[in-house]
Amino acid sequence: MKAIATSDRIAWTFVVLPTIYVILALVVFTYPLDPWITSLLPVPIFAGLFLLFFGSFLPENAFAQRLRIIGWIVFSFYWATQPQTLYYAEQQDIFNALVSIIGIYVLFYFAYHDWYSMKTKDPINTLKWIAGASALSGLIYFIIDLTPIAEWLIDVVTVHSGWLLNIITGGVSITPPTLSYKQASIRIIFACTAVQSMVLFVGMILPLPRVTLKRKLTGILITVVPVYFLNLVRNASIVYLVGIYGPSFFGIAHNYIGKAGSLIALIILLFIVAKIVPEIFENILELLDLPKRKGPIEEFIRRHVLGKK
Repeated sequence: MKAIATSDRIAWTFVVLPTIYVILALVVFTYPLDPWITSLLPVPIFAGLFLLFFGSFLPENAFAQRLRIIGWIVFSFYWATQPQTLYYAEQQDIFNALVSIIGIYVLFYFAYHDWYSMKTKDPINTLKWIAGASALSGLIYFIIDLTPIAEWLIDVVTVHSGWLLNIITGGVSITPPTLSYKQASIRIIFACTAVQSMVLFVGMILPLPRVTLKRKLTGILITVVPVYFLNLVRNASIVYLVGIYGPSFFGIAHNYIGKAGSLIALIILLFIVAKIVPEIFENILELLDLPKRKGPIEEFIRRHVLGKK
């Protein structure tokens, strides 16, 4: 009975600790972040991502699982610093702020299932895949973000977005990183480059086992190129709408119309790439099946929340 109680306590740390992170996000990590906090953020970012990287590409054993558990916990701490920044710095964007909060619990849920796999000696292959996908995506993204490559990419996207809108309407002034059209004067930032979406597909495809390099490269090509072009359409559309309807329309154009369009496009591209690399869907479906495992948390929810025996 003592062993079971200890096991339950360990399991529930994967619920209590992310809740503490969320409280810190709302109370401590206020906007704007103190410069000293910002200067230290690369530590949890890269420490967490490298732990996930090694934990996903080493042979599957208890050591690799421990690396992934620690990696998820460390990396999720970075996201605990971001909700208020994402909300206030992006025109009160509640969507991204909520995603970062929910993401903290999701990452801890992966850590919890790695712990449960280690405890039951029942490894789940998709946990290695999602750790590898997150590590590769994150490492590529943050290396770009924290180097001069980001500024170069912002300028390139600004110019291409302006060219596209000029082809359609004309009258667009391009002064990287700013696009001006009628009433609009909009500065392109790193989030407007669609790097997040592109590296997401790269990260999901490259770690897939038993998939040939040719299929991987094909899958990356048919997603990254359309994502880049569709993002130019998104940027040009936002500048056009704000130019026509005025600066007050930016929140609607960016946070609702732009994000809805991007989400629909990503879902369509996911279905397209699944035709070439169906293993992506197999892993996603296996992730969705994680709640069916009979771990301590799932059993508690089934009995005390859902009322099932």
